[in-house]
Amino acid sequence: MDVLDLADITPGTTELVGGKAAGLGALIAAGERVPAGFCLTTQAYRSGSVPERAVLAAYERLGGGPVAVRSSATAEDSPGASFAGQQDTVLDVRGPHALLAAIRQCWASLDSERAVAYRSGQGQESDDEAMAVVVQRMIVPTAAGVMFTANPLTGTRTETVVDAVPGLGTGVVDGTMDTDHYVLPGRGPLPERRDHGCLSPDQLHELRATARRVQRALGSPQDIEFAYDAEGTLWLLQSRAITTLFPLPRDHDPVQDDAVPDDPRVYLEVGHMQGLRRPVTPMGVSVLRATTRRWLHLFNVDDAVVDTVLVDIGGRLFLDLTGVVRSPRLRSGVPAMAQVYGPAVARGLRRVLEDPRYAPRPPRRGPRVFSPGATARLLLAVVPASLLGALRALARPAAARERAFRELEQVRRQCWAAPADTASRIRSAADLQDATMTGPMLRSLPPLWAALLAQGVAGRLLHGTLRPGELNATLRGMPHNVTTQMDLQLWSVAGSARAHRDLLLGTAPDELAARFLRGELPEFGLTAFLEEYGLRGSAEVDVGSPRWADDPTPVFAALSGYLQVTDPGQAPPARFARAADEAEAALADLVGRARRTRPLRARLAGALLRRSRELAGLRELPKFLWLTPLAQVRGQLLTAGAELTERGLLEQAEDIMFLTLDEALDAAHGTDSRALVTRRRREHDREVRRRQVPGLLLSDGTNPQALPDDTAAEHGPDVLVGQPAATGVATGPARIVQHPSEARLRPGDILVAPTTDPGWTPLFLTLGGLITETGSTIAHGPTVAREYGIPAVICVPDATTRLVEGQTVTIDGASGVIRLHPTEPVTGHGAGK
Repeated sequence: MDVLDLADITPGTTELVGGKAAGLGALIAAGERVPAGFCLTTQAYRSGSVPERAVLAAYERLGGGPVAVRSSATAEDSPGASFAGQQDTVLDVRGPHALLAAIRQCWASLDSERAVAYRSGQGQESDDEAMAVVVQRMIVPTAAGVMFTANPLTGTRTETVVDAVPGLGTGVVDGTMDTDHYVLPGRGPLPERRDHGCLSPDQLHELRATARRVQRALGSPQDIEFAYDAEGTLWLLQSRAITTLFPLPRDHDPVQDDAVPDDPRVYLEVGHMQGLRRPVTPMGVSVLRATTRRWLHLFNVDDAVVDTVLVDIGGRLFLDLTGVVRSPRLRSGVPAMAQVYGPAVARGLRRVLEDPRYAPRPPRRGPRVFSPGATARLLLAVVPASLLGALRALARPAAARERAFRELEQVRRQCWAAPADTASRIRSAADLQDATMTGPMLRSLPPLWAALLAQGVAGRLLHGTLRPGELNATLRGMPHNVTTQMDLQLWSVAGSARAHRDLLLGTAPDELAARFLRGELPEFGLTAFLEEYGLRGSAEVDVGSPRWADDPTPVFAALSGYLQVTDPGQAPPARFARAADEAEAALADLVGRARRTRPLRARLAGALLRRSRELAGLRELPKFLWLTPLAQVRGQLLTAGAELTERGLLEQAEDIMFLTLDEALDAAHGTDSRALVTRRRREHDREVRRRQVPGLLLSDGTNPQALPDDTAAEHGPDVLVGQPAATGVATGPARIVQHPSEARLRPGDILVAPTTDPGWTPLFLTLGGLITETGSTIAHGPTVAREYGIPAVICVPDATTRLVEGQTVTIDGASGVIRLHPTEPVTGHGAGK
């Protein structure tokens, strides 16, 4: 079928008519007013020639005259990508010859440079793309424009945003005209009309009602093009899903009418504290939930709170803060708590506290995180032993370190019996962590708490003497850190690999990884390294995320950087030793200044800071200890996945990571899960491509951090400001890296990343500095950066998109200021985005 009337388009025919025509067909089926027209299907495109007779016959049935000719590619206007403006539209086409030429122009635009680049950026580089073409009767508008049924900037689902201009709406779409801009609330009075507005109040009311109606009919927030003709009749010219909105929690329906929920919620994204900026796999979320429930249950805390407090939104982990924000007793402490998450989150939470919807009120019935009984039980179970352990660690730090590392060895020596069948493997997956989480892991924490306690007390004793970033400066080059030891061990491997330097620098890291796994590379110590550290990786607390043992590409990317270090003074061991010397000097200077006015306080603060330096390096040990049973969990699940694949219930073993534990058990009992996995993988891949994740999210979709920032203009266009995380100043080219396997770094580069975790830290050894979009000063990345003496600024909103690859920047890790130099970007060796 080459030509199809728009009114005859049915659901599920996108491969035949393309995304735009499918959207128009849905509008017509919903009873909306759409200009009459027809679609030249993808069958004609795949045949390679325009079926002129069929097209001209359809044009004649339409009545001839002026028409609009629009591209309708198979990937266009899809739930995952809009392709807005990437392919051609030709307006006011008159006559048969012009119509045929316009169709060929639309066909050609499928392979235009901008369309190819857009598909590549969206991960849609298939050779099977095809182009349908929509031909519609031309509407001559008095006013036209675009409306979004949700606010595309803030994410608010209860607002409709309208941009309109007199005449044709192309001025809105291509950005060539100043538009009348309206933000319409979900219900209630509209904003006052401006004198020069091209839309009347009645038209705005009509548009708002239409937006709500179309959103309900099409099932998701929509981007709608509209036009009013000379008679004042509203025509809908296009509707497609808004692809940029961050998802809502599952129990909040984004397509309901303009009803405002009576119990709005506020969520804080906490996955970035563990370096989880990319979406967590469904199995990863399920295992984390199961582990947390079981841990709380051991302390007689209602494990139902996990499901109400730890929320999975778009594959990211959010904490429901509503109870804290609404609590008359706890809300006053929210701003101080938020400071650890950076200035943008703190600013957003202050706005939430000022919002009357989040005013204090008594808690509702149901599981309560902060109920007095649950809190008391948890504190009694944990605090006394932890406090005693912290005091023992302060008194005898060397003995505390020895005990902590014995716990690690004990966990490594543990043996797990292999279950007999698939269902038993899956049921045992969460159990494998119990002994570690409730024994060795808890016993490894007191030295860390002792270090934090010592730092906090020293900071208070030195109040009035401390300068910005000075306390962090005393934490550089700390010993006894398992992540530091790992990175320095990899540096030793690089030393052994120098005989193969040309091979390792001249071959892409992913190809080197593939050769290594096939046993085709010379041995230079990497096998032994991976035997000890192969359980690490980016996003390693997600059991569904590959480890270095599965895919050593990030390790080869780090080795490439190490092999480019030629200055002995910049070798990581030398840098680490220098950082330790600088920290000791900073500590002595600080205590010396304080001694002039408060000698007793200064002496005590100095002793505490030295104790902190002896213990704070254990910061990484509890998580490293946890990775051993987590690797066992992953191994058991992959084995179960392989068994399910043999039974035809999954396509491949790794597919089990896109099920929950309960769903995997259903598969073990015979449920075919292949269709569910396909849908979950598609959702996961779409979220992997998402570059910006809100640190705060309201249940109506609003991202409080996206609201206008009155303080942003204070710093000027050449300055970015974030959270100070590691002192020092560095200037170098910005290298924007979305995943450690993509890194192509040279010594002195400034790494710009969405977030970092221990899987990124091998890259740190040669860096000049670190910039991240999220994080916390106590998270893994900044901690390791301080130990290496690398300046770091974290919580810089949109850093990976606002900075340009190779652009020279200066970062100040004490003030959090990043200055952009007015120089041309350096090109040639940076990581691709």
